[in-house]
Amino acid sequence: MNLLFVCSENRLRSPTGESVFSEYEGINAIGCGTNADAETPLSGDLVEWADVIFVMEKAHKNKVSKKYKDLLKGKKLACLDIPDNYECMQPELIQLLKNKVPRYVRV
Repeated sequence: MNLLFVCSENRLRSPTGESVFSEYEGINAIGCGTNADAETPLSGDLVEWADVIFVMEKAHKNKVSKKYKDLLKGKKLACLDIPDNYECMQPELIQLLKNKVPRYVRV
């Protein structure tokens, strides 16, 4: 299963999601960002690759939905509602991700 984690800059939240869920057997995870200057910018190729796309905020969901509308057919796009006030790999962020992601996929 391919999981794509999307935040703004791909510096804090989405890399944490990538790191945490890459450890699970049978899961491939990539983090990316909606901003042009993100560490790994969101692209059509990443959207096509993903089975499930997790965005951190509603604003990310709107951007992804608008820009990649045609590529999202048949894909699960889930908003985790995780605000941008955590450090990368912060224990509270890891726990939030571990609590919320299994609502959408079996891990």
